[in-house]
Amino acid sequence: MSTTPTVRAPDDPVLWEPSASLRRDCRLTHYLEWLARERGRRLDDYHQLWRWSVADLDRFWRSIWDYFAVEADAPPSAVRVGGAMPDVHWFPGATLNYARHALRHGRPDRPAIVHASEMRGLAELGWDQLVHDVAAFAAWLRELGVGPGDRVAAYLPNIPEAVVACLGAASVGAIWSSCSPDFGVRSVVDRFRQIEPVALVAVDGYRYGGRDFDRREVVEAIERALPSVRCTVQVAHLHRGHPDARGEGDGGGPGAPRRVPWEEVMRRSAAPDFTPVPFEHPLWVLYSSGTTGLPKPIVQSQGGILLEHLKALALHHDVGPQDRFFWFSTTGWMMWNFLLGGLSLGATIVLYDGSPAHPTADRLWSFAAEAQVTVMGTSAAQILASMKAGVRPGATCDLSRVRAIGSTGSPLPPEGFRWVYDAVKPDVWLASVSGGTDVCTGFAVGCPLLPVRAGVIQCRALGAAVAAYDAEGRAVVDAVGELVVTEPMPSMPTGFWNDPGGARYRASYFEMYPGVWRHGDWVRIRPDGGVVISGRSDATINRLGVRMGTSELYRVVEDLPEVMDSLVVDLDDQAGAPFMPLFVVLAPGCTLDEGLRARIRDRLRTDLSPRHVPDAILEVATVPRTLSGKKLEVPVKRILQGTPVAEAVSRDAIQDARSLDPFVAYARDRLGPTNRPPAGWSRRVG
Repeated sequence: MSTTPTVRAPDDPVLWEPSASLRRDCRLTHYLEWLARERGRRLDDYHQLWRWSVADLDRFWRSIWDYFAVEADAPPSAVRVGGAMPDVHWFPGATLNYARHALRHGRPDRPAIVHASEMRGLAELGWDQLVHDVAAFAAWLRELGVGPGDRVAAYLPNIPEAVVACLGAASVGAIWSSCSPDFGVRSVVDRFRQIEPVALVAVDGYRYGGRDFDRREVVEAIERALPSVRCTVQVAHLHRGHPDARGEGDGGGPGAPRRVPWEEVMRRSAAPDFTPVPFEHPLWVLYSSGTTGLPKPIVQSQGGILLEHLKALALHHDVGPQDRFFWFSTTGWMMWNFLLGGLSLGATIVLYDGSPAHPTADRLWSFAAEAQVTVMGTSAAQILASMKAGVRPGATCDLSRVRAIGSTGSPLPPEGFRWVYDAVKPDVWLASVSGGTDVCTGFAVGCPLLPVRAGVIQCRALGAAVAAYDAEGRAVVDAVGELVVTEPMPSMPTGFWNDPGGARYRASYFEMYPGVWRHGDWVRIRPDGGVVISGRSDATINRLGVRMGTSELYRVVEDLPEVMDSLVVDLDDQAGAPFMPLFVVLAPGCTLDEGLRARIRDRLRTDLSPRHVPDAILEVATVPRTLSGKKLEVPVKRILQGTPVAEAVSRDAIQDARSLDPFVAYARDRLGPTNRPPAGWSRRVG
């Protein structure tokens, strides 16, 4: 009996090869030359480099420190100390400041930030202005008594004020944490109450998809739920310049914190002042999705994030001072934090706040053209949405400056790869990436020296000892297994907030394989070093004893023009009878009749196997997704098994709370008062 999912070998023709000029001029080649010249280590290709990077961790990470000329106020006494994961500590004795590195490469002839929103057109923020604003915010924090270890929370959209506040907090050694304003009160409070922030930076509202969302009452509710907050900085965005902008400079009622407008904070004239902190001093707290239980507050360090983002962005995405670096994100997704890393390389970072498909389906791509983006990133879901909408950005937008496109959030199927090369740009470098909020980076990433193949991530990241483990904990090649990391990385969490002894942290990653990080994805490491992600291992389909990932099924179903989106779950009744329903979102004008059901079943049977054929195919208006866009496979499965919705998932942690209603109704109808599926649930497969 197999214990890992089967996976159909993807068609993987080479879609792109690096040009001779890219091979010669990319930062990765420069680093290889530096290693040979400065360290006497000559490595012939990427694969040799990766093997060295995970076999000799101390020399590799010290080389990253030296190559990028990290500025330390006190030098490290070693690269790392401690035993097996997670009991490892990096660069003990070293003190530095993340914000200093984010601002040190600014150039007056290039903007630091290019930004736009649905309400405001394209604008620029210069490096000198960014330095001034960060220093002003840091000075205000110090006046408030905020210093190392204090928490600064933000309820902000993807606008320059968020970047300024984050770097200002890092300047004084405070710990940053942010939520996007599309989060509801409960989602925000569930996150921020765990860390007890002393300062809050909050927006009055935002516009998305042509609709205005006033968040002033939400901010007041958040303030009431966070008694630790001493002062709220109010950012007027939706109501900027409106006479009805209320509450500026005063409190929001009895017991509410003092309020101060953003403009008042920015009036301070202060020189940049960066508080040195230990390498492992917390930089920010990120959060797990929070779909089941309280979100895990993930603490990552100033030094660990700095080193990882320098490595990942320069060597794997080839980002440098000449680039305009854009990743479509909100402040509630780790890719926003990843985007900030571009500043440490002197790149211009590009922000957009709004819908990627409003007022037209190609808005994301037209914005990239307007902003003259050179390195662009988005989610696999957004690429597939553009493909489904029939968008052809290469024909409607001037994307001549875009030389690289990144994709993450979920596996990008081969069809998504091919669409990019057919409809966007035939000579673009497409870097599919897979990693996680847990490390704020990728485990499987792009490489400017390797070819791009349909459906395949180019390589494992430098310094990331990624392997596929079978059920016995043995590494396998060219077979699907659990994605594990066998050696530590500096950007791994220093722990979870308020987790004495690290029990919750250890249980999350190290319980299955002691001393080895288990990430929760199915992965196949190809003999050529390429990586294929098959979906989450906790959402596996088990059909007649054979375990299968969900992503391959989605690839086939969503390739049908009638299907816009889909969700599959594998259920067992109390007697162990299998039942696997497939839920589909249809394209406008399409009907889920018996003919379409037959086409779906036939395509799955032909392209995958009879085991992949669902027992029922049902239509829903929307697939439930987390706020960062991931399908809610496990919570929906629990709902369909009879778990009360309040125990299965937090409605405030998903994009559209109403998207759960059809599944709740379906569970009620199918389970009935006994909470047991009727006999009709068990149907012959194939």
